[in-house]
Amino acid sequence: MKLRSFFYALAAGTVALLAIAAVGFSWLTSQSPLNILRGGTVTNPTTTIFVPKQAPIMASLLVNPDRLEAFRQLVARPANRRRSRAELNQIEESLLANTDINYRRDIQPWIGDEITFAVTSLDFDRNQENAAQPGYLVAATTKDAQKAREFLQLFYSKQAIAGTEDLVFEQYKGVNLTYKRPIAPIVGSNQTPTPPVWTSAVVGDRFVLFANHPKVLRNALNNVQAANLNLEDDPEYQQVLQSLNEPRIGFSFVNLPALAAWISNQPIPTQESFQASDTVAIALSLNSQGLLAQTALLGSQPSEQSQSPTLSKPVEALQYIPAESSLAIAGTDLNQFWNRLSTARGDDDTLKSLLDQPIASLQSRWGIQLPEDIFSWVQGEYALSLLPRPDRDNPDWIFVAEKVPGTTAEESIEHLDAVAKQQGLSIGNLPLGDKTITAWTKLLTTSAITGKDDNLLKLEAQVRGVHTAVGNYEVFTSSIEAMDEALQGLENSLVKSDKFKNAIAPLPEQNDGYLYLDWTQGETLIKRQLPIVQVVELVAKPLFEHLRSLSISSYGIDNGVQHSKLFFQLHNANES
Repeated sequence: MKLRSFFYALAAGTVALLAIAAVGFSWLTSQSPLNILRGGTVTNPTTTIFVPKQAPIMASLLVNPDRLEAFRQLVARPANRRRSRAELNQIEESLLANTDINYRRDIQPWIGDEITFAVTSLDFDRNQENAAQPGYLVAATTKDAQKAREFLQLFYSKQAIAGTEDLVFEQYKGVNLTYKRPIAPIVGSNQTPTPPVWTSAVVGDRFVLFANHPKVLRNALNNVQAANLNLEDDPEYQQVLQSLNEPRIGFSFVNLPALAAWISNQPIPTQESFQASDTVAIALSLNSQGLLAQTALLGSQPSEQSQSPTLSKPVEALQYIPAESSLAIAGTDLNQFWNRLSTARGDDDTLKSLLDQPIASLQSRWGIQLPEDIFSWVQGEYALSLLPRPDRDNPDWIFVAEKVPGTTAEESIEHLDAVAKQQGLSIGNLPLGDKTITAWTKLLTTSAITGKDDNLLKLEAQVRGVHTAVGNYEVFTSSIEAMDEALQGLENSLVKSDKFKNAIAPLPEQNDGYLYLDWTQGETLIKRQLPIVQVVELVAKPLFEHLRSLSISSYGIDNGVQHSKLFFQLHNANES
């Protein structure tokens, strides 16, 4: 098994273990009066002393895997325990494939309560003449250092019997490094990457380290002994860590530009540390209905800015969003949000591509400039949703905007009518219930066959968009059917549905708005619109198999740190 594949599998396995734990916790806390677990532990990762400041990503599991397994098996119904065991076996097999290692025999006796995976560098040999070779590090605590040493000794002894590799025992700063290398020299040419060399060490009686090259492990030990080299001593890391004070079972710290470069094999960013980079910390906690992720985002420029949340309840614009919506976004002042987003993206090519491409696609399709023609006048409440259509692949969309006095709302709406007319659409008023709506239609001629076998031309109006005023809101939809649901949805609106209330219940009441995704209903649509979701699903398969909905909300800025929460609502473990 290639080392890069192993470390990818390890990261995926960590996510999967967290998902399985959350599913089990969901059932236990809803059934047990004891409620013995309250989300996780308040301890911070200790293995960050080995992780360098410039690491693109580190992720820690802060609970022993055996506790997660026992947890899941305990809460699963007898009929579901075989499936639960199969999920765990799948994770173990993917992690240890082709290694001749058995988790229960070789790892379980010594593994402790913390496992950290880190990409320490995008190119650990810093040789620009050969291909980039990322450095991978796994650092785990141990409950029995002697058994850990016995495992490593037995593992390397088996490898040496084959006779194709040498065993190397190296003393480095008081620590015994062990690694195997081919009989041939392990140096790489100028055209090929440095070959991976599985390296490990037991540090004192507390830590076990694994890396994909001796140089990576030596650097990890240097980080401990040299001041200001490791992540633990990084001021930015400490700043976001102190802002995340809830119990957790997992923790991650990410340099966003460097992570994007690692995933996409793009050129290495110029930043040599987390300083001057966009970084985000993520704390994963268990909730009675699923998995809760608290995030702290630190911008590229130091700031003491603080900003309180703008909302204390869901915006009233959501009353026009039907409960059957698969995706809904709601908040206030779309103009300000866009300006902040545009400023935040700066010169970052990755963020630019994520924002500019879909915006450009919509602008080309509709013939308008979204920032000027839409965002600029939406300075009050807004809500946007996608509504599945059983009769076709593409969903309907609904957009609701509050018309704030003193803005150019009315003039901008008239401008949209004018743009539609310039594109050859007909503008007309139609009755819909007790409302009069404005429709943008295109007249098409189609052939029709009569009962007398005479070919006739038929005139058909194809609706491209509809809008109408409701109180101080303007409602836009992609079809008359969607408008009808929006206007009649006051009693069947998303904001009044139990599924939406449950999805946002774990999020702060004081916030800046919501993003809500009904995964059960919108899975096919989301995968079709965002193919990258299918890649993410492969990494976190157990999570997506149990996922019911996803809700996201931000809740202000504190001394330059932007806070948000993501809630993954899961199907209960006792559901079939």
